[in-house]
Amino acid sequence: MLFKTYHFFLLGALLLLSSFSTFNSPTIKNKHISFIEHTFSTALKKAKAERKFIFVDAYATWCGPCRQLKLTTFKDAKVADFFNTNFVNVGLDMEKGEGINLALKWDVQEYPTLLILDYNGKLVLRSIGYLNAKQLIDFGKRTRN
Repeated sequence: MLFKTYHFFLLGALLLLSSFSTFNSPTIKNKHISFIEHTFSTALKKAKAERKFIFVDAYATWCGPCRQLKLTTFKDAKVADFFNTNFVNVGLDMEKGEGINLALKWDVQEYPTLLILDYNGKLVLRSIGYLNAKQLIDFGKRTRN
């Protein structure tokens, strides 16, 4: 009986201590880049209202490096904080809906193509291919020059 009481007490103490650890841990605001999906017109309106650049993830569903960006780079906490703070982010499948005409307009021929537009929709920067977290933040920081 003493053995069971000891384990019950120990379990309770561990649960109590673990609940306090969350108060001291840093809070990550954004765990991933928040994208407006499939509607560039919505992103453009939002960018104009907030006077922010637009970050476009121009992808195709069959594209392996595009999926890798979504699974890794776009989920990096530093990347998410940077892009969610400084950009209106939009993800567009360039082979469906609005994406088809925008692919022609922006001359998107390879995937992934990452674009930065000003709040009027004018192309400012382009990157083609997979980027890791540091590379993507450096790409985004080029708008500050």
